[in-house]
Amino acid sequence: QVQLVESGGALVQAGGSLRLSCAASGSIFSINDMGWYRQAPGKQRELVATITSGGRTNYADSVKGRFTISRDNTKNTVYLQMNSLKPEDTGVYYCHAHVLSATFRSIEYWGQGTQVTVSS
Repeated sequence: QVQLVESGGALVQAGGSLRLSCAASGSIFSINDMGWYRQAPGKQRELVATITSGGRTNYADSVKGRFTISRDNTKNTVYLQMNSLKPEDTGVYYCHAHVLSATFRSIEYWGQGTQVTVSS
């Protein structure tokens, strides 16, 4: 079993910055893609950013130029640096990972979510 534990969510004013972290632990052989998704009240969960094991990144158009995703493969951790935050960035941010287990099964996992609230 694998656990993804997020941290870093908070209440921040518009224009401010936050850094989210997500650490994976458990029965891990390797981790392929990792990413962040968010869900605002009354809306569907949406992709924010993803990063491959080799460091290739992908961003939602709404966060390009403001958010940066990175990872530390030695720590099985993915980060999301969020700058110039806007009220529309408010939501629960979920960590996601495709994990290759010790038995070479690729399984996707989700974290429990961390709340980000941006006040205007």
